[in-house]
Amino acid sequence: MNERQRIAVIVGTRPEAIKLAPVVQELKRKRWALPVVVTTGQHGAVVRDTLACFGLRAQTELTLPPGAHSITELTAGLLRGLDKGLNTPAAHAVVVQGDTSSALAGAMAGFFSSIPVVHVEAGLRSADLRSPFPEEAHRRMIAEVSDLHLAPTHTAQRNLLAQAVAAERIVVTGNTVIDAVVSASRRPPAGPEPASPLHRIERDSAPLVLVTAHRRENWGAPIRRIGQAVAILSQQYPDVSFVVAAHMNPVVRTAIEDSLRDRANVHLPGPIPYDTFARLLARSILAITDSGGIQEEAAAFGVPVLVTRDNTERTEGIDSGLARLVGTQESEIVAAAEKEFAREGALLGAADRPLVRRNPYGDGRAAGRCADACGWLLGLAPRPSDIPMDFGKEE
Repeated sequence: MNERQRIAVIVGTRPEAIKLAPVVQELKRKRWALPVVVTTGQHGAVVRDTLACFGLRAQTELTLPPGAHSITELTAGLLRGLDKGLNTPAAHAVVVQGDTSSALAGAMAGFFSSIPVVHVEAGLRSADLRSPFPEEAHRRMIAEVSDLHLAPTHTAQRNLLAQAVAAERIVVTGNTVIDAVVSASRRPPAGPEPASPLHRIERDSAPLVLVTAHRRENWGAPIRRIGQAVAILSQQYPDVSFVVAAHMNPVVRTAIEDSLRDRANVHLPGPIPYDTFARLLARSILAITDSGGIQEEAAAFGVPVLVTRDNTERTEGIDSGLARLVGTQESEIVAAAEKEFAREGALLGAADRPLVRRNPYGDGRAAGRCADACGWLLGLAPRPSDIPMDFGKEE
């Protein structure tokens, strides 16, 4: 075969850039593949910066039409842009990840153009169609039009089988975020200006708690309660540093940061580059987050997670004991954090923290399986083996 196969990789948000970057890197190593990164503009310039962190850039950059404020308007605008982006010239396959509006639009645009759709991180389910909203509905709809389902875990595989997805169209790969976060955490700091907040935070030896909040269902009062819980904890534990990673949406960011300003041990550095974020997470003693991705990323380093949601599609972390659902009530968050801090050795630095438990999300080789699975779908490579049921190793 002389022609390399164009694989359109749809990237709309920062998490998609993180989780798909290792897949693009693996596809670039294949003689049969020509990966084409298509950015949708959903998260703007931060996607460009995140791709650059992995030495990648978009070949096609789309822009959202002005005024796309609702999910309906956003999805319609994405569909229009991707219809052209996938067909000029035509892609041989389209790869989407997760459950964003960009992923749904990419899958729909591929389906409407009769282009095979590959879904990375397929099969996550919360069992509640409206929580998380709209992600749970997105991932179910993407499954209906996908030709190849790359499940990150065997639990996700079982979810897909329960949805009547054919077993031969599912490959269990592990989660590509493990590949990404471990690689990024090993990158040395680029040497920011000594006066910069991130420079000081990275060199701070105090025990560190990483905090994020952004889920749409938590907007408003729930995010404010999360911020107030962190404020209480910062007062109770003055020797612990709390780093609040900012969300791009200024309304979301303000809601959590309002109650945390002017506290000596609370850091509000604004948006954090991914490699810096990975290094901070690796040395954290605890993460407090409503993010799905951070539930997985923290597991790569054995960092316990308090999940500020009422349910989660990342049930493997709950089952393994690495994560705990705590909701968004101040008292519940504070009580759960106090329990974590009370554990023997919990306030030690990362280097002294005992490394125990198995990472339920992957072995760091998921991206290679994803790339091989794309080749198998196109008839150009053998089908990769599923990740073993007992993947990971005791640390």
